[in-house]
Amino acid sequence: MTLSSPAFAHDAPIPPAHSHESGDLSPELRWSGVPASSLELALTCEDPDAPGGTFVHWMLGGIPAGREGLAAGEQRPRIARGRNDFGDNGYGGPQPPAGDPPHRYVFTLYALRRPSGLTSGFSVDDLRPALKDNVLATATLVGTYAR
Repeated sequence: MTLSSPAFAHDAPIPPAHSHESGDLSPELRWSGVPASSLELALTCEDPDAPGGTFVHWMLGGIPAGREGLAAGEQRPRIARGRNDFGDNGYGGPQPPAGDPPHRYVFTLYALRRPSGLTSGFSVDDLRPALKDNVLATATLVGTYAR
């Protein structure tokens, strides 16, 4: 499975338009190679370089397996939006501490063998068991951001 974005290349800077300080516009994402037996997709974006430990910026569940991507800022009512570490449901863009070296933002797409059962407002503690023994394939895209 592959995951990409027309907004930034793998290991390249994420444009400021997709940052927290610019209004939290989620980047366009595209994927391919989803296993035919997948019943659902899930997506996360995490900053493993955050000072307090991994910071969750985005979690989605219930993405139809037949989808091939998400438009910038897309919010479909049937896609479950998880609660990010800013305390909001949906995407919260990069906002590393000013002066820090660039942080990595790891977007991970999960192809699931059975429905996750996640509903909007789910937490990372809800996501982990929904993924356990349920992942057929993953794809990762890493972007960087500094202020």
